[in-house]
Parts: sequence; structure tokens; C-alpha cells
Amino acid sequence: MKFVDEAPIYVQAGKGGNGCLSFRREKFVEKGGPDGGDGGDGGSVYLEADESLNTLVDYRYQPRYSAESGQPGRGRNCTGAKGEDLVLKVPVGTTVIDVDTGETLGDMTEAGEQLLVAQGGWHGLGNTRFKSSTNRAPRQTTNGTLGEERNLKLELKVLADVGMLGLPNAGKSTFIRAVSAAKPKVANYPFTTLVPNLGVVQVQRHRSFVIADIPGLIEGAAEGAGLGIRFLKHLTRCRVLLHLVDLAPFDGSNAVDNALAIERELEAFSPTLAARERWLVLNKTDLVPAAELEQRCNEVVEALGWQGPVFRVAAIRGEGTDVLSGRLMDYLEERKEEETANPELAEAELESQRQMQREARERIEEQREAQRAKRRAAKGQDDDEDWDDDDHDVDIEYRP
Repeated sequence: MKFVDEAPIYVQAGKGGNGCLSFRREKFVEKGGPDGGDGGDGGSVYLEADESLNTLVDYRYQPRYSAESGQPGRGRNCTGAKGEDLVLKVPVGTTVIDVDTGETLGDMTEAGEQLLVAQGGWHGLGNTRFKSSTNRAPRQTTNGTLGEERNLKLELKVLADVGMLGLPNAGKSTFIRAVSAAKPKVANYPFTTLVPNLGVVQVQRHRSFVIADIPGLIEGAAEGAGLGIRFLKHLTRCRVLLHLVDLAPFDGSNAVDNALAIERELEAFSPTLAARERWLVLNKTDLVPAAELEQRCNEVVEALGWQGPVFRVAAIRGEGTDVLSGRLMDYLEERKEEETANPELAEAELESQRQMQREARERIEEQREAQRAKRRAAKGQDDDEDWDDDDHDVDIEYRP
């Protein structure tokens, strides 16, 4: 199955049924009067969050959806049948955006949550509705109204409490394997991770959180280098970010330069995301000679001007990972308690996430437009096809 985290779709709600013009005609019944029934309401279109889904690939191949229209009314005061509602299943974590207005219609973060995206048309009235003492044989009816139609954009952002970022081969996949049951691919070459991986970290019984590993960034990612910045949007829901730094890069590069490169790319992508709570994790301490370890760690911390928490780990051996996981669990629980006690703080958190998502959307679209321009220049002619980099042959791995 392919991992697709964006999909444009068109939805059309059903039209309301027309009212009926009819008069009662029976033997021995003179002037039976009007008996035209109302039409049925048109079906509406809903989106429903389904935790069994983790990709929007189905909507790439079938982008148009229409709900059933209501049936017209009939004689003998028979009301037309209502059109059946259309319910489209989407993964938990899907954001729904109206393409034409730019409005965010909803953020579906809970399994079973439903969102009305297109209201069905209202039914028309039959002539029975218009009878009165002065209008014994009304010939008035009304037609049903049209259902809403919308061009929507679905954006999937994985639901995780903790997100990891760093260069390729910084040890993010190794770390997630060490603290959870997830088994993402690990190898000694760049970009072994092509899509986000999720793992559940169980600190104690009934105490756990979800951690996300996204493909690594490289210098120039904001301009499209490597896998670009498109996966950074999956970190906008995370409450804390782990910046993993490889203290012993296999390619001989400098750990300080690598750490600063991630800082620059993150700031270029989203200033709000760059200001998010971040913890520095110095990885692969087991590969650094003991006499040099302290110096290398201090160089990274000083170069970044780091003021937040700093952890030293050797993920492949599991050294230091338990302490870090425990601290993360405590921090997340404290944040949850604070937001529960202070609704204003919870609203501020939601607004911060919305701002990060807006910045992410704008930056990714800029990058796509730049890619289209390069492709048009290379071909020497106009090319209106959309640049599509969303399909991958690997699915999200999510294991408890």
C-alpha cells in the first residue's frame, strides 16, 4: 500500500426532491382536494475518522463523490424518500480544507468523529401545503434546493506526542526501535526512512506515548534537496521535538555543522515550529572515544546556544533511552494536566498548531511551485501537470 498524506477531492450533496402537484380522484368523492406530497431531503456528505486507515491513497484514484438525491413527492400525500447520506472514511489525524475559500473545516483527531462537509438540499413542498380556506385547489409547488458542492483538500498529519528530527543516519529509526516495538528499516546509508514511522513507548503499565520518526533533512531541504520538507508537517501536532545529533557521522562530516543545518532548515520551514519545545539528544556516544566525548558534546551545545534539556544516548545499545523516555512521559503528563486545568492554555496550544500548519502549507506549496517552474524551464514549454511527490510504496508502521 502506498503512503499518501494529501488528496484533493470534490464532494456534491444530493438535491432535494420536488414537491408534487396532485388532486384526490376517487369514485363518489367530489372535489377531493389537493393531495400532493413533499419531496425528500437530499443526502449530505460526511467525513468520518477511522483508526484502521493510515493513508489517503484511495482518494487519489477516486476524487469525486456525490450523495444520493431526494425523491420527488407523490399523490395521496406521499412524501418522497430522503437521499442516503454519504460517509467517507479518512484516517485519524486528517485536516479538511475548503480549497476555494481556504477555510479549515475541521481537524479530525478522534476515532469515530464525523464532520459535515456538504449539506444536502432541502425538500420541495407539495400543493397540499398551500391549501387554505380561500385557496381550495392550489396549484403551487416548490422545487427542492441544490445540495452543497465543495472542492476539498485532505491533509493527513500523524498523531504523535513526540517527534524526532535530524539528518539522515542520525539514528532516529534506531532510537524508535530501542524504545518501542516498531521496526523501521535501519541501514548505513541515507534515506532508509521514506515515510513517517510511529511507535508506542510504554514507560510503565498504563503510561505510554506515541513517538514519530520522519525522513531525515539535509542542507537545502527547503529548496527541495533530498526528500525536501514535506514530511515536517507531521511534527506540527507533537508537543515536544527531539533533535537528534550524530556525534560520530560515518561520512566524516562535522556534528556541529550538521546540527546547525537542521536549525536553519527548521527555521526556514516554520518559525512557529522552530520555537516549539525541543530537546537535544546527542546520539552514538558509544562510537566516540571517552577522552573526546565531553568536548564533542560541549561543542554542539555551545554552537547551538542550547538552553533546553540535553541527553546523551547510544540508541543501538539502549543506553540512556529509558531515562529520556521517562522524562518525556513526565513532561507530557504535566502539559496535559496544565491544559485540563486551564482552558485558555489548551486553546493557545490549538492555535499554535493551526499556525504551524498554515506555515507548513504555505512553505510546501512554495516548494512545489518552484519545482514546477524548474520542470517547465527544463522542458522549454508550459507544463500544467501537478508536481506529485506524495506516493511511496511503504506504509506507516504503527505497532503497540
